[in-house]
Amino acid sequence: MKNDLVVKDNALINASYNLEVTEQRLILLAIIRARETGQGITADSKLEIHAGDYMYRFNVDRHAAYKALKEAASNLFERQFSFKEEHKNTGKIGIVRSRWVSSIKYVDDLAVLEVTFTPAVVPLITKLEKHFTSYQLKQVAQLTSKYAIRLYEILIAWREVGKTPVLDITDFRYKLGLEESEYSAMNNFKSRVLEPAIKQINEYTDINAEYDQHKTGRVITGFEFKFKLKDQKKEPKLLKESATIDMFPRMTDKQILLFANKLAYDDQFSSREAEVGESYENLEQRVIKLLSDPNNILKWYDDLKRLGFK
Repeated sequence: MKNDLVVKDNALINASYNLEVTEQRLILLAIIRARETGQGITADSKLEIHAGDYMYRFNVDRHAAYKALKEAASNLFERQFSFKEEHKNTGKIGIVRSRWVSSIKYVDDLAVLEVTFTPAVVPLITKLEKHFTSYQLKQVAQLTSKYAIRLYEILIAWREVGKTPVLDITDFRYKLGLEESEYSAMNNFKSRVLEPAIKQINEYTDINAEYDQHKTGRVITGFEFKFKLKDQKKEPKLLKESATIDMFPRMTDKQILLFANKLAYDDQFSSREAEVGESYENLEQRVIKLLSDPNNILKWYDDLKRLGFK
């Protein structure tokens, strides 16, 4: 798997927004794509997200990926977020409100989404200095609660100390993008937002988290979160994969030519791995070069096995 590193300015980590899971995933893919350019982006840069990328990284079928991209083309343009920013020279704090994207286009025949970030977003994902948070995309890839993704980001910003300060309930709800009328009763907030998010984080990510309630009198006014990184030794599957890369046999030249051809013309593989406008022939030539690397044989092993590789 690629080094899918998500990096956000802490102003964006602490921003207020309410995106659905598919929308958050697409924003994360666009952030990764922006970093992959290696040249930085501007408010005019168009970033392409392929349905195949979505399928591969979030382990969903083609139908779910196509639906996510199509719906984003309709809904993501309207989504907004807000964040706190210091006013130059005065030090006063203001609230910036912005859309995520200034334009968005979906090409149905290619199953490609083209995104252009707004001027407010670009520096928050590219011009990073001291205050930023990073994590691997795979840590949130299995989260299906939109609040779990947001809570994971908020927690991981405090990775160095393993706990957050007490988060005032009003500010905490602001970061989760909740309206004043949404889950206003504390029992609803905990059962519908907080507890499911904690459960998913503990089950699917690299941390185990818990929280303490803080009260003023009998009223809960804030939450403090504590978390620990999971012991990597308890994940034999990952260790096994790492060892397998070194032990995996290389293909012969004849096998590379045979299976590059099979992969390139396989609908399941090509829909996921082909680049925009790439012909079957060009994909085949690219795969020939890539199959000389055992890491790619391991990465595509399920496809290769399905097509007859032993």
